[in-house]
Amino acid sequence: MSLAPQDTALRTWVRRLPKAELHLHIEGTLEPELMFELAARNGVALPYADVDAVRAAYQFTDLQSFLDLYYAGASVLMTEQDFYDLTMAYLRRIHADGVVHAEIMFDPQTHTHRGIPIETVFAGLARALREARDTLGISSYLLLSFLRHLSQDDAFATLESALPLRDAYQDLWIGIGLDSAELGNPPEKFADIYARCAELGFMLVAHAGEEGPADYVRTALDTLHVARIDHGVRSSDDPALLQTLIQRQIPLTVCPLSNLKLAVVSRLADHNLAQLLRAGVLVTINSDDPAYFGGYLLDNYLACAQALDLSHDELVTLAANSLNASFLPIAAKTRLLDQLTLAATQA
Repeated sequence: MSLAPQDTALRTWVRRLPKAELHLHIEGTLEPELMFELAARNGVALPYADVDAVRAAYQFTDLQSFLDLYYAGASVLMTEQDFYDLTMAYLRRIHADGVVHAEIMFDPQTHTHRGIPIETVFAGLARALREARDTLGISSYLLLSFLRHLSQDDAFATLESALPLRDAYQDLWIGIGLDSAELGNPPEKFADIYARCAELGFMLVAHAGEEGPADYVRTALDTLHVARIDHGVRSSDDPALLQTLIQRQIPLTVCPLSNLKLAVVSRLADHNLAQLLRAGVLVTINSDDPAYFGGYLLDNYLACAQALDLSHDELVTLAANSLNASFLPIAAKTRLLDQLTLAATQA
C-alpha cells in the first residue's frame, strides 16, 4: 500500500533529523533472510522450513515467547564474519533512517554458552562499527549486557573474560547493560557486579519497568546506580518515581513497537510515551529488536507520530532527547544538536 502524500513528506522530514538509537540489541536485528544465509554457511539446522515460516512465528504473547525465538535465531552466529555481517546490515539500515549515533547492546553469554569465543563476538562487532564510522559517518558504542535469567556469578565470569579485551576496544566498549527476562530477576540480583563495573569506570544502564513493576525502575536507580533506564514504561504507575525521573532527567529508552508486539500495550494509541514526554520525562524512541518487532527506528518515530498525534516540535524534542541521553562527549552532542536545529527548520 502506498503512503499518502502527507505521510511521505513526514517520513522524509523525520529521516532528515539527526537521531541516536540507544536501545538496540544487535542479535535482534537478525532478519530471517540473513538467518537462513548464515545457517547454510555454518551448517546449522533451523526449526523453520523457510523465511515465511520464521516470520509466521513472530506472534508473541509476552517477552518469554519472543526470547525463545530470539535465542534460536542467535544459534546461526558462529564466526567473526557472521557478527560483522549482522552488524553491517543493521548499520546500513539505520543510515537510511538518519541515525548518526548508535549505542548497541550485545549478549556475550548467548554466544559463549554455545562455545563461541568472546573474542570472536567482539572482533566481528567492532570491525563493522569502525567501518561504519569511517564510511557512513555513524558513531557508536558497545554496551555489554548480562542476561538476568542467569546468575550473577555467570555475569562475573563473563566480565572477567571480557576485561582483557578492553584496551583493544576502548573506543567502542564503554558500558554495561542488563537484559533478558525481567520477571523474577529483580535488579538487586546484580548489585555486586554493577558495583564492580562502576569501579571500572563503565557507563551503566539496565532494563527495568517493561514487564516488571515500577519498583524495578527505582531499584535500578537506587541500587544499581544506572545512568539510564531501558524501557521504563511502568514508571508512570508510581507518581513519586515519575517526579524523580523528571527532576533528575533520567533518560528512558522506550521501544514503542516492541511494547506493542510483546503485548505491553494492546494498541499503540494506548502507549504512554506522549504522556511521559509531555510531563517532562527525558524519553527517547528506539527499536529494541527490529527484525522481530516489525520496525526500525524511523518506523517507530512515524508510528508514534500517527498513533499518539505527536507534533513536529515533539518529534524534534524526541530526536534531541536521544542525542542528549547518549554517552557521547559534550562537544559531539552540541555539534549534532546544532545539525538537528538546522534540519528541523528545513521544509
